[in-house]
Amino acid sequence: MPSYTLVCPPLDTSPHIARDFVATVLRALELDGSLIDDAILCTSELVTNVCVHAKGGDGTVLWLAVEEGRLRVVVYDGDENPPVIRELTADTWERGGGRGLYLVDAVTQGRWGHGPDVPYGRRECPRPEGKGVWFDLPVPVRSATAP
Repeated sequence: MPSYTLVCPPLDTSPHIARDFVATVLRALELDGSLIDDAILCTSELVTNVCVHAKGGDGTVLWLAVEEGRLRVVVYDGDENPPVIRELTADTWERGGGRGLYLVDAVTQGRWGHGPDVPYGRRECPRPEGKGVWFDLPVPVRSATAP
C-alpha cells in the first residue's frame, strides 16, 4: 500500500502545507471527499499543536499511509512530552484554541494516540526523534466492478 512523507520546518506555514499535502495525496488516490475533509482537519490540528506547543526539534515529519481499510497519519516532532487534552471551558470556546485534540478524538471516534515509539513506515530511514501522534480513519474497501 502507498505511503508518503512530508518534512515541514517549524514555521507558521507548516499546517497549511501539511493540509495541502494530505489533500493532494488523498485526491490523487481518488478517495472519498468526506474522508479527505476529516483527514485534513485532523492533520491540521496535529501539525498546529507541534508549531504551538512542541519544544525542540526541527519541525515535523508527517507520514501518511493508506492501507487495507485504513488511513493512518502520524505527525512526529522533536518533543518527547505527550500531547495534553485541555479541560473544555466556556473560555476555551471563546478564545478559539485548545480544542484540537477533542476534534481529533471526535472525528476519528477515538482512534488516535501518541508515543515515543510509534512506528515510522519508511524502513530505509530512522524513526524521527521525539514522539509520534497518530490518527486512523476508515477507508472503504473498493469492490471490483465488472466491465
